[in-house]
Amino acid sequence: MDVSLTLWVLTILGLSALIAVDFFIGRKPHDVSMKEAGIWTVVWIALAALFGVGLMLFGTGQAAGEFFAGFITEKSLSVDNLFVFVLIMAKFSVPSHLQQRVLLIGVLIALVLRAIFIAAGAAIIASFSWVFFIFGAFLIYTAWKLIQEARSDDDEEEFEENRLLKSIEKRFGVADKYHGTKLFIRSNGKRILTPLMVVMLAIGTTDVLFALDSIPAIFGLTQDPYIVFTANAFALMGLRQLYFLIGGLLKKLVHLSYGLSVILGFIGVKLVLHALHETGVHVPEISIPVSLAVICGVLIVTTITSLIASKKQAERDAATAAESDSDKDKDSIEA
Repeated sequence: MDVSLTLWVLTILGLSALIAVDFFIGRKPHDVSMKEAGIWTVVWIALAALFGVGLMLFGTGQAAGEFFAGFITEKSLSVDNLFVFVLIMAKFSVPSHLQQRVLLIGVLIALVLRAIFIAAGAAIIASFSWVFFIFGAFLIYTAWKLIQEARSDDDEEEFEENRLLKSIEKRFGVADKYHGTKLFIRSNGKRILTPLMVVMLAIGTTDVLFALDSIPAIFGLTQDPYIVFTANAFALMGLRQLYFLIGGLLKKLVHLSYGLSVILGFIGVKLVLHALHETGVHVPEISIPVSLAVICGVLIVTTITSLIASKKQAERDAATAAESDSDKDKDSIEA
């Protein structure tokens, strides 16, 4: 898809305007209700759908298909990010009324960092077609790693600060408590960070780790930097509302890691086949309609099986609790 500089500028200005509106609406710290989160989640998804339709009407059907496949993939991978965001919020004991501000700025930082990753990825792909072999192998390895983690019996997860975050904290110092929405305060004549600023940086920089698999994944669906960027932008910008909407549902998505591993493995194979095709080897390539069908199908099946498994586990827990209460009653009667 041939994208002019004017269209790039207009797109960035349009996305910036949407971010500004989102910031204006959420500028006052407050507890986000399920209704508010639900409405704005629908709004962001509708905006992404309208953008995809626009690509179809004013661009090509293939561009629209690549956008929708990329958006759905990035959105599903971003749900996995939410697990870590929950851990970060718990680690820093973020007050509930400040969480929406943390996510807004944190996601904005993540969007800027991802834009840099996308630009670098596009430049590398344009110069070295063999990089698809590396991307494909990395995604297949990540898929296997996800399966191993999903099968692990260790359910105790805790967020650990990365080196960059630790060095920033050491360099500037951190206040011992939150000060509303302030990012910096003065203490003993020195300007130091507030915990709110640290959490925002934690959200933004941690997302870079997720970008290591999500960016190669979407480049496996399209090599168009414009589509890669816009799909990532729409997927990330609705992440704040999605956090509050499905926060309680996250623990029920017990098979999500399996589903994401299948998607990443599938795209990894797609990348390897594309790399072989680019080197002159005659192998079949996986089309965008097939990719879209596989991604949607895996997510639907994963969600259904997760909810069924969670329901059965809840019933087993309830039965165990009832049996335990019954044993306690018998012991008290005998006593």
